[in-house]
Amino acid sequence: MSVLVYAESSEGKFKKVAFEATSYGKQVAEQLGTNLVVLTINADDTSELNNYGAEKVLSVKNDGLKSLNAKVIANVIQQASEKEDATVIIVDSSANGLTVAPMVAVNLNAGYASNVVAAPSSTSPFVVKRKAFSNKAFNNTEINTSIKVIGLAKNSFGIHENAVSGSSEEFSPSTIESGLTSTSIDKTVGTVTIADAEIVVSAGRGLKGPENWGMIEELAEILGAATACSKPVSDMDWRPHSEHVGQTGKPVSSNLYIAIGISGAIQHLAGINASKVKVVINTDPEAPFFKAADYGIVGDAFEVVPKLIEKLKSFKANNA
Repeated sequence: MSVLVYAESSEGKFKKVAFEATSYGKQVAEQLGTNLVVLTINADDTSELNNYGAEKVLSVKNDGLKSLNAKVIANVIQQASEKEDATVIIVDSSANGLTVAPMVAVNLNAGYASNVVAAPSSTSPFVVKRKAFSNKAFNNTEINTSIKVIGLAKNSFGIHENAVSGSSEEFSPSTIESGLTSTSIDKTVGTVTIADAEIVVSAGRGLKGPENWGMIEELAEILGAATACSKPVSDMDWRPHSEHVGQTGKPVSSNLYIAIGISGAIQHLAGINASKVKVVINTDPEAPFFKAADYGIVGDAFEVVPKLIEKLKSFKANNA
C-alpha cells in the first residue's frame, strides 16, 4: 500500500504545485502509516522532490509524452498506481489536473474529490475538506471507495520541507500511441503561468484595446506576476484565451490578485474568489469588484498604473 502523487512539470522543471502536492502527499502517507511515491514525466532533476518527503520517485522519460495528452497521462498514472499498490492518488487542481484526475478515477473505479484544501480530518472513514459553491463555502466529503483520488486546491496546503533520503526508479509504462489527440493538456508559454503565480495582474475592457496592454505586462514583470484577463477581453481576441480567468476560464488562487479595469461580473469573481488578497483599480466606485476587494483604488488605470510602476521601480532600486 502507498500514496502516489503526480508531480507536474513543464519543460523539465517542476511547477510549484508539484512541491505542494508532494508536501500534502507526505502528510497523508504519515496519517496512513505508509510510504509516499511520486510520479514524474520528463522531469530533469527529480531529487528536488526528496526535500518535500518523496521516499520514492518513479521517473518516466519518454519523448512521446512531451506533447502531453490528458488520456495518456491518466493512463500512465493508472499504471503507476497499480505498480505501487496505491490506495490514495493525489493530483493538483490546476486546469490540467482537473482534466486528468477524473479520468484517473474512472480508470481505477475510484472515488474522486476535487479542490481539497486540507489533510484528511479522518482516515477511517476517509474524510477531506473541499471548497464548494465557487469557493464561497466548504464541505466535508467522505470517500468510501478502496482507492481514492484527491485533487489538491492550489495554495491551500502550502509547501513544507520534509527532507528524506529517497530513491529514484526509471518507470516505462505502456502508452497509448494514437486516437487521443482530441483531449490535450493545457500548455501556456510565458515567464510566469497563471497556475504557478503567487501574484496575478489582470485587466478588462477598461484598458480600451490590446494596444494598451504594455503597462499591464510591465507591472506584471516588476512584480514577478502572471498576466490575466476577463472573458470579454479574450472573446474580443485582445488577449489569448489561456489568460482568461473566471468561472468559465481558469481558476485563480494567487496570494495577490490585481484587477485593473474589470467591473467584477459574478462569473469572474467566482473564479478568483480563492485568491487571498484582492486589489481593484476602476473608475466606477459602484463597480461590483469593490465589494469583493480587500483594497480598492477609484481612478483611471492610465493614470494609476504608470504611477504604481514608477513607485515599484523606485522601491526596488532603493532596496536592491
